[in-house]
Amino acid sequence: MEAFFVYLTAKDAAEAKSIARTVVAERLAACANLLGETRSIYWWNGELVEDGEVALILKTSGERKNELIDRVRELHSYDTPCVVCLPIADGNPDFLDWIAAETRPAD
Repeated sequence: MEAFFVYLTAKDAAEAKSIARTVVAERLAACANLLGETRSIYWWNGELVEDGEVALILKTSGERKNELIDRVRELHSYDTPCVVCLPIADGNPDFLDWIAAETRPAD
């Protein structure tokens, strides 16, 4: 079973929580961790920007990863949201099985 951490940032805690609750309720992610406010420095439209954002990590299966990315893009307020997937190479087999079980599509 392939499993992934999906890292993203949101404009604030309310947006991060809303995205997290939606994708977990829809079983696109087994779990969401809201990491709290972070400072982001980046280029946007030719300007160097510094903003507060909220980082979050979702756990999902390989078979739901693309649906999750698409759904986050629909829910997100940014034109180009940060949504990146990091493969989980190894870990507690019971936890990885749990991710697979909790992200199975409903019958």
